[in-house]
Amino acid sequence: MLRYLPFLLVLALWIYAFIDCLNTPEEEVKHLPKVVWVIIVLLFGEVLIGPVAWLVAGKARRSAGAGGANTPWNRGGSRGGWVAPDDNPDFLHGLKKDGPARAADEDGPADPDTAAPDRDEALLKDWEADLRRREEELKRRESADRPEGEGRRSEDES
Repeated sequence: MLRYLPFLLVLALWIYAFIDCLNTPEEEVKHLPKVVWVIIVLLFGEVLIGPVAWLVAGKARRSAGAGGANTPWNRGGSRGGWVAPDDNPDFLHGLKKDGPARAADEDGPADPDTAAPDRDEALLKDWEADLRRREEELKRRESADRPEGEGRRSEDES
């Protein structure tokens, strides 16, 4: 099995270089036309000259830090790659414009110290009233479901 390994590695490199050559846009091909590179890779693939030549000299390669699309988050390598949201002026401007209004809409005042204590007390009273109402309703259901003799026996036994 090991005797087939060099042949398989050469074949894999040959196929990779051929597909890479075919998928590369014409404007990224260096030194020769794309058709000539395809012929070189195909004709000299068995001796690895064609695929290695394509990988070394045929394609304009990007540096690792400059890859990616030209978006507000990645400025095409002009700033060295990815830009964090807190360094993006458009993102920060959007926060300044929407920040206080959005916070007030979501949960009341933006500053928790200015929250009215009356509001908290009213909310607590509403919760207590709801809890009492539910307890009474539960007691009514239990008394309606229980036969009359059963409830008295348990009280007399204790």
